Amino acid sequence: MAIAADALRRDVKVIGLVALAHGLSHFFQIATAVLFPLIKDDVGVSYTALGATVALYYTVSGICQTLAGFAVDRFGARRVLFAGLTLAVCGVLLAGLAQNFSMLVVAAAIGGFGNSVFHPVDFSILNARVTVNRLGYAFSWHGIAGYLGYAAAPAYGIAMASAFGWRGALLGAAAIGAMVVAVLALHRGALHVEPADRRRPSAGLGADLRVLAQLPVLMVFGYFVMLGVAFIAIQTFGIATMMSLYGANAALASAALTAYLVGGATGIFCGGFVAVRATRHDLVAVAGMAASATLVFVLASAWLPAVLLPLLLGAAGFAGGLTNPSRDLIVRGATPVGATGKVYGFVYSGLDVGSMVTPVVFGWLLDHGQPATVFYAVVGVLALSILTVLRLPARAAQPT
Repeated sequence: MAIAADALRRDVKVIGLVALAHGLSHFFQIATAVLFPLIKDDVGVSYTALGATVALYYTVSGICQTLAGFAVDRFGARRVLFAGLTLAVCGVLLAGLAQNFSMLVVAAAIGGFGNSVFHPVDFSILNARVTVNRLGYAFSWHGIAGYLGYAAAPAYGIAMASAFGWRGALLGAAAIGAMVVAVLALHRGALHVEPADRRRPSAGLGADLRVLAQLPVLMVFGYFVMLGVAFIAIQTFGIATMMSLYGANAALASAALTAYLVGGATGIFCGGFVAVRATRHDLVAVAGMAASATLVFVLASAWLPAVLLPLLLGAAGFAGGLTNPSRDLIVRGATPVGATGKVYGFVYSGLDVGSMVTPVVFGWLLDHGQPATVFYAVVGVLALSILTVLRLPARAAQPT
């Protein structure tokens, strides 16, 4: 009994620390963006230029995420985590000190580099340190922390900027990041994972690349690309699309998007309980994405009155979020022994790829008066995500 209680306490501690780091990464992702209206006038740059810094951030993050996975397996997750945290804090700090556009560009590049480490680091630590039968809960809280980080950034930014200006808000965000680093440093023993490369014979770069080129890994990468496209399309263009397609006012469309995000977080929470009990995580993912695609199809068809938009999007978000813990267990099942960092880094870079290509395509659709096509396209990519899951082994060997 005492042994079980000790194991539970260790698992809760590890999950809490990793979730804290993940929440901070999501907080930093949009901490600067929510202050763009103030930065634009003060620094004297256009929204297009500021948007380019966001594109740069995600481009650097996406490119470096696979490299970060290799670093995790080579040097250990804890070292890479603290390096990434330091860079992420420095990126926000530099943005807060920026006097011109060039400094904002450098800050975005540094921040994107720091952001690239979190998925390979987080999942390497969780897979190695958390008891297997609690991994579903671990992945659930990891995802919820990311949503909370997103939710905290606008509220924090608006409140702090009102009191201290946009620079003060960003410097305060950097101070919060430094405090999180200090907390993690105090409990660094709970984050230690032996580098995977030390636990297996050296196979060389060619063999490692062949691991990433295996069909299950490529299918999971494609799955994440599709998820990135769908999420960014709704998050970025959902309000404008609903206003155009339904004639909804900004308040109703914003409420619908909020319902989508809240539904997603609730789905992730419930999905943890589903994941620890399910034996076929692929079927959980298929069912959730199919339900989400069906609801978005109804949304695109404009069959129902606008007043039901929050209900439709909330349900779609819940169905998609429900799959997240099972999705992460699917990645675990597709990961060969000793390649956790590399595989998680590579497949999660698919989210960044989807985030990079989405704004241009869906912005073009809206510019050309095709709001319904935005949602129909989301239905299409959700359907493609189902096909990628169906190409995966139903039950794969679990890595260590």
